[in-house]
Amino acid sequence: MPAFFAERALLPGGWASNVRIEVDHAGMVVQVEQAATRIGAELVNGPLLPGMPNLHSHAFQRAMAGLAEVAGNPNDSFWTWRDLMYRMVGRMTPDDLEVIGKQLYIEMLKAGYTSVAEFHYLHHDQSGKHYGNLTEMGLRISTAASSTGIGLTLLPVLYTYSGFGSQSASEGQRRFINDTATYMRMHEQLAGPLAQAGQSLGICFHSLRATAPEQMSEVLSCASTAAPVHIHIAEQRKEVEDCLAWSGKRPTQWLYDNFDVDQRWCLVHATHVNEEEVAAIARSKAIVGLCLTTEANLGDGIFPAVDLLNQGGRLGIGSDSHVSVSVAEELRWLEYGQRLRDQRRNRLATEHQKNIGSVVFSEALAGGQQALGQPIGSIAVGHRADWVVLDQSDPYISVASNDSVINRWIFAGGNHQVRDVMVQGRWAVREGRHFAEEETAIEFRRVLKAILA
Repeated sequence: MPAFFAERALLPGGWASNVRIEVDHAGMVVQVEQAATRIGAELVNGPLLPGMPNLHSHAFQRAMAGLAEVAGNPNDSFWTWRDLMYRMVGRMTPDDLEVIGKQLYIEMLKAGYTSVAEFHYLHHDQSGKHYGNLTEMGLRISTAASSTGIGLTLLPVLYTYSGFGSQSASEGQRRFINDTATYMRMHEQLAGPLAQAGQSLGICFHSLRATAPEQMSEVLSCASTAAPVHIHIAEQRKEVEDCLAWSGKRPTQWLYDNFDVDQRWCLVHATHVNEEEVAAIARSKAIVGLCLTTEANLGDGIFPAVDLLNQGGRLGIGSDSHVSVSVAEELRWLEYGQRLRDQRRNRLATEHQKNIGSVVFSEALAGGQQALGQPIGSIAVGHRADWVVLDQSDPYISVASNDSVINRWIFAGGNHQVRDVMVQGRWAVREGRHFAEEETAIEFRRVLKAILA
């Protein structure tokens, strides 16, 4: 049985010294021993941390990262950015999506993410017609994850309308659209292949504006009660205004008034929520899925994370449109956004933990585990061996005390300090290099030239 030895490791109870961990051949942790000896175990070359779950990803959007930073409208917003996204996605083939997914997932692994929830709504061909295999695009995402070694929860998205009140979809949305029956058939057809690949499957509604209430009710009534449920909500002010015009209620208020939102749910963004809505989210134990670099890039706004955590609420992080792929940067901006909002420092400290890095890291681990519905996010018996090793040769890491290791990584470092990454008991990154990065980079360059020509 494989065994690993770390001179210091972050366990559920905090940092521990001389930790010996045994992993079975399925990649699950079966024993953790503190104050142990190294005999018979592989030495881990640096501080050992649980791998971070990425709870919100649109893989295909990585191909356009950096291309929307040109002013085209004095009132540029999410909505003008979306027009560019529609134009790019119109040219993408299944082969292209698989290559983009592989490139992205390699970048995620090298940044310290070990699993991802893929919010997948690029379903059909360029004309909007179904592929011969209805699940073609979803299976390409599955293959991209398997071939790079990242853990996956696939979230096929129900996306039917362009706006509140069941408005007809636009031409740019033609590749995303399914009715309820087609969506459920797609979900059923994905279950077997994903299970064989050791991957998970969840329920996903694009947003309140893109689905109808009766669709959501029907899907939830048919779905497994154990499956995670994800939805974009209250991301932009226009969405809030449109929902008020349609229903007389704000999006989050409407959702809680009409559905039993509980710990299965991940509310992505939830940027524009009021005090009553924050309290409702905290009581429900739903996860707020924050994507800080994307929310900043799109000018969405700042979620009141201090208020949520003060009420016992839960959150996690995702890289969404992938303008940045960095655990450190997402967590840094989780704290920095609150500082900018409040014009004060160290906003997310708690009564029992004053190190901000430790707070945001532990919150994102727990929230990500819940949102993905997988046994991840902890170096503990019964959890998957998904780990990150920080580089002991890096001066900042090597001299850092246990209490300051994560602060050094998040607030003073970045991806270059991630040395090794393991997923399900197998090393995917060694000494900063992914086993498939050179070959994939060549394929990715070819795809970019084709779809952006």
